[in-house]
Amino acid sequence: MLRKILIIDDSELVRALYHFALKRYSGTKVVDAANGVEALKKLSEEEDIDLIILDINMPLMDGLTFLDVRSRAGIYNYIPVIIVSTEGTEEAVIAGLKKGAKGYVTKPFKPADLIKLIDKITSPVLV
Repeated sequence: MLRKILIIDDSELVRALYHFALKRYSGTKVVDAANGVEALKKLSEEEDIDLIILDINMPLMDGLTFLDVRSRAGIYNYIPVIIVSTEGTEEAVIAGLKKGAKGYVTKPFKPADLIKLIDKITSPVLV
């Protein structure tokens, strides 16, 4: 079960939409950050973050740079990342996945599509 999701998006309205869409996961806390710099600070302050939902185009530190920093520093690599962005080109998708994202959803998105991807990424694998 998800305990905590970190939303990294510079749009306050989009972050509010995530809060609404993620109500399905009762008992889950949603934590917000407006850019990659703020997200790294939140990651150092918050415990038990189970999933990161990441935008690409943001000020101060964009999503791909956030993934680079996370990878180079070897920190928080165990937390799965889903990119949700208007950058829906094949190149952007490949770049995000190569940098460690587990999934990619293009904005605008249907909440059901995001929920389905979250379930797929965070469900335990049965052997």
